[in-house]
Order: sequence, then structure tokens, then C-alpha cells
Amino acid sequence: MLSRHGNSARLALLLAGTALGGCWSNYVLAAAADRVDADRVDVGPIDITQSPATAPADDTEGPGFFTGILKRSNLLGDMGGLRPLLGQYGITLILTDTSDVLGNISGGIDKGATYSALTTLTLQMDTQKAFGWEGGLVNVSGLQIRGRSLSQYYLTNLQTVSGIAAAPTTRLWEAWYQQSFLDGQYDVKMGMQSLDQDFIASKESAFYLNTMMGWPMVPSVDLYAGGPAYPLSSLGVRFKAKPTGDITVLGGVFQDNPPGGPFNNDSQLRGSTRWGGNFNLRTGALFIAEVQYAVNQPSNGDMDTGGSPWNGLPGVYKLGAWFDTASFPNQVSDTMGMSLASPNTTGMPRMNQYNASLYGLFDQTAWSAGSDGPQSIAVFARAMGAPNDRNLVSFSVNAGVNFHGMVPGRDADTLAVGGGLAQLSSAARAFNRDTNFYGTAPFATPTRNVEQFIEITYQIQVTPWLQIQPDFQYIFNPGGGIPNSNNPELRVKNEAVFGARTGITF
Repeated sequence: MLSRHGNSARLALLLAGTALGGCWSNYVLAAAADRVDADRVDVGPIDITQSPATAPADDTEGPGFFTGILKRSNLLGDMGGLRPLLGQYGITLILTDTSDVLGNISGGIDKGATYSALTTLTLQMDTQKAFGWEGGLVNVSGLQIRGRSLSQYYLTNLQTVSGIAAAPTTRLWEAWYQQSFLDGQYDVKMGMQSLDQDFIASKESAFYLNTMMGWPMVPSVDLYAGGPAYPLSSLGVRFKAKPTGDITVLGGVFQDNPPGGPFNNDSQLRGSTRWGGNFNLRTGALFIAEVQYAVNQPSNGDMDTGGSPWNGLPGVYKLGAWFDTASFPNQVSDTMGMSLASPNTTGMPRMNQYNASLYGLFDQTAWSAGSDGPQSIAVFARAMGAPNDRNLVSFSVNAGVNFHGMVPGRDADTLAVGGGLAQLSSAARAFNRDTNFYGTAPFATPTRNVEQFIEITYQIQVTPWLQIQPDFQYIFNPGGGIPNSNNPELRVKNEAVFGARTGITF
């Protein structure tokens, strides 16, 4: 982990720059743990530079720094006049910090606690306000990541418990230009992009800490380095169109492998990826498309309490797919067609050309107090599938129920109850059976199947700029039933995790 002074120096440099412009089983388990945690985790599908909660804010500045500090939307207010000055040139500055303290009190490979944190700086420039170019938006953002991952060091689960935990570093994150046309009906975005900001995104799932409530399980372990999603990004082009008020179509093509290395060597810290400077186009292409259908949206003026779907309550439904042109390692067969568990195996998995996935999700308000109060109940679900032979996980699903503003006097708070499931592929399970058949492991290897988790969390909007979020997660059958490294004859036991997140908007 970086020292405190090293972190500060690297963050200062980044802010300045931004402102200016069997053996196979061991491999699979270790790679999966790295991919979804230290080397592949995600904060969620929404823009992490924005708070997911909506709270009333008063940005009126008084004569002193502390005047109105509990009501304004940013801790630092106008930053001594810097924000208004930048605003004159169409520039918006967003600075946030998120910290997680999580501890395992039962099961896993060890008991203990970890701290992880993320600071995000984003600069956006409206080109029309800056120099008269209509419809343009420039975005540059950077990350400063620190701390350790609870899942990596204490749990070895697949569906990692913190969506901000990642390999510690300071890096450029996104750098893109977006141009809109015909009053925003169409737009194109070009440059370094993180897919979780546009695709497979659920608004309601953003209230949870578990990684898979953001960027889901299937791409997290099945794509190279988990794909171009937090904390990584890739060069690409994204198109967006709104043919009607209710329908939005997204499509894009991206470099599929942010670090640019082989599948079993795709660390977030590989080469120039450490600081976000890997702009290569030498690996495969990742194509992705999504269709969104929005119902009863207030902006369309079509909310009512009559015969419309869900009695006029708003919802968004999405269907999508991605296709990757690269080659992916077979989970059970080597280059000679033999089982990777066989004593005579080459030890090199057969590479399968291409990979793909289908997914669907929805966010739906199920009940609302309407004009009588801020209270509402929302539900969400997301399911995703991928081929069995070339993927560790072939199916994943997340779902939850969120209760907004239910506590009297706490209108901006949210209680969220949800969970997820990850199904190990049939090929991964076949490898376990082959290992036992050939006797190549010193102990009988459990056949992996399904890992599940539940999460209960309460987001407290202390002030418009400060959130505190107690959290509980329980993981069933970690890793789908992997052996405990401290006692290979036994599976890793179910895990109980307690902790809290804090979020500050500066």
C-alpha cells in the first residue's frame, strides 16, 4: 500500500495535470479473486463523481466559510471563488472522497478488517459556454485509490464486498469529448471511457456497497481485467439516440483489454495502466449495444394514477448484449484437447475465439407517496448470461428493494435490502470433477456451483455533502464452494461482514 505522503504527492500531481488538460484450479481461483477485487472491482453503474442520493441543498454563501455549511451541497462551497470563476468559462469541478471500513467476523479464510478509499476529481467543460461551440462537452477525471481489499485478503469470495476497493494507485480515469445534435436527441462520445457509466447501469443498485451491484459478476471475471469499467477505461466510441421520448438506444465499440496483457496477466498495474496511460488498440474489440424503455417519466409529463403501467409510477427497462472479438481460455480443455486436470496435460488451456453475453435489467418505483411526501419504494433486478466453455461464471443476477425517506424527518435517507447470485459454469464444475477423477490434487476438490450474498444497508444523508452508510453483508458458499487454503479438505465457510461507508462531496 502507498504511504500517506506518497499518496498525497501523487494526488497533487494528478490534480494539477487534470486541471491542465490442479495448477489450473489455482490459476482460476487466484485470477478470479484478483479480477473481481484487487484487479477488477467497480463502484457501480452510476457516475461516482455524483452522490446517488438526492437531498435539498442551499448553496448560498455567507461572509464566512462556516456560514451555511450544513445546507450547501459541497463542503468547500465556492472554493474561495474558484468555482464561480471556472463557471464563467463553462468549467465544472467535482471532487469527492469515498471510504469503506469493512470487517469479517465469521467464516472466510481469516477474521479481520480493512480500510479502502477512493478520491475522484472530475473537470467538465461546456464548449458552448466556453467558446461558443454548441452541444459539446469535455470530461477529464482522475482517481486516487488506496487501502486493502477485504475480499482479497480475508474472504476469497467472487462477489466482492466493496465496490471501491482496487489496486492502490493514482491514475487518469476518463478523458472524452461528447457532441450532441438536434437538441440532444443524438450524441456521440469519443475517447477514454468507462463502460459502467453508460451501459448495464441500474440507478437503484447504486445504493449498495457490494461490487456486483454496480458492474456485475459476468463481465467482472469473464472479460480481460474485468473490461473497461472502474477503475479502468479504454479508447472507444459510444453512440446514443432517442428516437422517441420513451426509447433510448446506446451502441459502442471499445478496446476490450485495458492493461493489454494476456488473460492471466491483466493486472490494473501492468505497464502504463498503472497511471491510466494505456491507449493501445492492439487487442480485441468489445462491441456493446443496449435498448432502454422508460415509462411514466415525469419529464414527459405522463405520470398519472390511472391505467398506465404501474399506476403511473416511473420505471426504466433495459435489454443489451456485448460481443468480444478476442480469444478466451477454455475452463476444462488444454491445447491438445485433454483435460487440464489430467497428469498428461500441457497445462495450457485451449483458447476459444470470441465471447459474448446477453443481459436485461429494470428499475421500477413500486409505490410513492406522491405530492403528500417524499416516501417511495423502488425495486430493481438485473440478470446476465454467458457461454459455459470459456467463462468461469456463466450466469449472474442482482435484485433489491429500496425504501426512500421512510423514517420521519429523514426524507433523503434510503434503506436498501438486496442480494446477488453467481453461477459457476458447467466447464468450471467439470474441471473439479476431472481433478477428483485423475487424483491430481492432494485432497478431493469440492465441485463449485453457486455463490450468493445478501446485503442490508442504510444510507444516511447527514448533510447535502456528507453521507454515512452502515452496511451488513452475508456470503453463502464463498467462491461457489472453494477449498479453504488453511484446510484444503474443507470449503470456505459462510461469511458475515459488517462495516460502513462515508462519502464526502467537496
